[in-house]
Amino acid sequence: MNGLMMDYPLTLQHFLQRAGLLFPNQEIVTRTTGGVHRYRYRDYCARTHRLAHALRELGVAPGDRVATLCWNTHQHLELYFAVACYGAVLHTLNLRLSCDDLTYIITHAEDRVIFVDRTLEPILDQIRDRIPCVRRIVVIGGEADEHEALVAAAPDQPYPWPPLDENCAAGMCYTSGTTGHPKGVVYSHRALYLHSLAFSMADTFALSERDVLLQIVPMFHANGWGTPHAAIMVGAKIVMPGEHPQFRELAQLIEDERVTFAGGVPTIWIGLDAVLQQERFDVSSMRLAISAGSAIPRAVIEKYEKAYGIEMRQLWGMTETAPVGTVSTLKRHLAERPEEECFDTRAKQGLPVVGLDLRAVDAEGRVIPWDGVTIGEVQVRGPWVTGGYYNDERSAPAFQNGWFRTGDVATIDAEGYVHLVDRAKDVIKSGGEWISSVDLENAIMGHPKVLEAAVVAVEHPEWQERPVALVVPKPQYLDRVTKEEILAHLAPRFAKWWLPDDVLFVDAIPKTSVGKFDKKVMRAQLKQRTAEA
Repeated sequence: MNGLMMDYPLTLQHFLQRAGLLFPNQEIVTRTTGGVHRYRYRDYCARTHRLAHALRELGVAPGDRVATLCWNTHQHLELYFAVACYGAVLHTLNLRLSCDDLTYIITHAEDRVIFVDRTLEPILDQIRDRIPCVRRIVVIGGEADEHEALVAAAPDQPYPWPPLDENCAAGMCYTSGTTGHPKGVVYSHRALYLHSLAFSMADTFALSERDVLLQIVPMFHANGWGTPHAAIMVGAKIVMPGEHPQFRELAQLIEDERVTFAGGVPTIWIGLDAVLQQERFDVSSMRLAISAGSAIPRAVIEKYEKAYGIEMRQLWGMTETAPVGTVSTLKRHLAERPEEECFDTRAKQGLPVVGLDLRAVDAEGRVIPWDGVTIGEVQVRGPWVTGGYYNDERSAPAFQNGWFRTGDVATIDAEGYVHLVDRAKDVIKSGGEWISSVDLENAIMGHPKVLEAAVVAVEHPEWQERPVALVVPKPQYLDRVTKEEILAHLAPRFAKWWLPDDVLFVDAIPKTSVGKFDKKVMRAQLKQRTAEA
C-alpha cells in the first residue's frame, strides 16, 4: 500500500522562492575593498532570476556545468542558486589548487562557462589554452564587470523555472586530490535539500532566521560546508567576508554585523583567538562556532567557552558527504557530568546526524563494537552520501556492500560518539601497535606556548614507524619553548612508547588547499631532512 502524499520534488527552487516571499527584508552583506556592500533578499532573488535569464543568453543548456572561481561574495551566492534552479550544474573551483589540478578538473567536468573574480583571473590566464571545453569566461568585478553587465541586460522579471526532478544534479565538487587526480562528487537537488534540513536541526546547528551567518568557509569547499544553502532556506542574515579576509577583519565583521554563527577550520579559530587576545573586539553576539577539516584541539574548545562564552561544536564530514556526517553535541545526561568529562566528549567528532547511518569495520570487514577502544575504518551511507565518483574508475574500491569507505580510522564509544584516530594513510604503526597522530596533535596544541602542531610517521629500522612532531610556537614564545617541555607536557597523558622521537620547531605547518595539515608534504620534507643528515 502506498501513501497518499503529494509527489513534491525536493529542489533548491523551493528554498529560493521561500526566501524571497517570507524574508524580503533580510540582509546579505559583503565586505569589499571599498567598504561594505548591502542588499536585501528581495534584491538577491531578483538578481538571481535575472542571472538565470543571462545563463540562457549564454547558451547554457540543462545539465551543463557552470564553474565558479570566486571568493565568498553575494555574486557567488547568486550563482549558487541561479545555476542550480536553472537546471544546470554549479561546479565550484578551488582557487588554491595547482594549474595542473585545475586543468584536469575543468576538463574532466567539461565545464562550459566559468565565472571568475577579477583578482583570480590570472589563475585562469595560465591554463586558458588547456581548457578547450570552456566556451565563455565571465569576469566579476573591476571596471568592465561582465557579471554585472549580464545582470543589467537581462529582463527584470521572474525567470520561469523549469520543473526539475529532485534527483537531477545541482552541484559538483572535486576532492582535494592528495593522492592521484581529484575525484568528482555530484550532488542532487534532493541531497542538498535534505542536508540543509538536517544541518538546521536543533541537535545539529539550530540555524534559523534569527541567526547572522558569517560565511568564513570557502564556498568552493564541500558546498561551503552546507551553510549557503541552509541559510537561504531558513532566511538568515548572511555576511560574506569577500577577498582575502584576515583574522582581524573577521573579528571586525563579527563585531559590526553582530554575527551569531560561523564555521571554519581549526586554523581559523586559533588565529582568531590570537587576535582577540591582542585587541578588544566585541564577539558577545556569537552563540556557536563550528570547526571541521581536522580535529579541533580540546584546549581550543575550552578556551572559546571560558574566555568568550562561545560554544564550539565539532563537525566531521567529507566532500563525499555533502559534507555533514557527525556533530559533537552533548546528550542531556552527559552534560550533567563533571566539566572535564564534558570537554573530553565535545572534543570527539560526535554523533551521526539524522538521516546518516555510520559504522566502523576492522581490516577483515567486521563491524567493530562500540567500546571506545576498538579501532576501525568509518563507513557511512545516507541520502547525501555519494554513490560513486563522477566518471571515475576509482568508484568501486570506495564502497563496500552499499557503504562508502571514508578512509578515516576511529573508535565509537557506548554512547555512539565517534572519535577519529587518524586517516588510514596517516595512522602510525609502531612495533605492531597503533599510535594516533590526531590525539598527539591535540595534546601538543593544548600546551600554552604552542600555536599549531602536526605529528607524522617516519621510518624506523626496528619499530617500523615512529612519530615526529612539528610544532609552531606562539609568536611570543618563538625562542622560549623546548623539546623537553613538549615531551614533559605529553608524558602524563600517553604511554612512553607513544611519545614522539623528536620535536621539530617550524615557522609554519604545510597545509592542503582546504586548510588541512598536508602530511604527504611533511613526510617528504622529513625524508629529505633525514637523507641530508
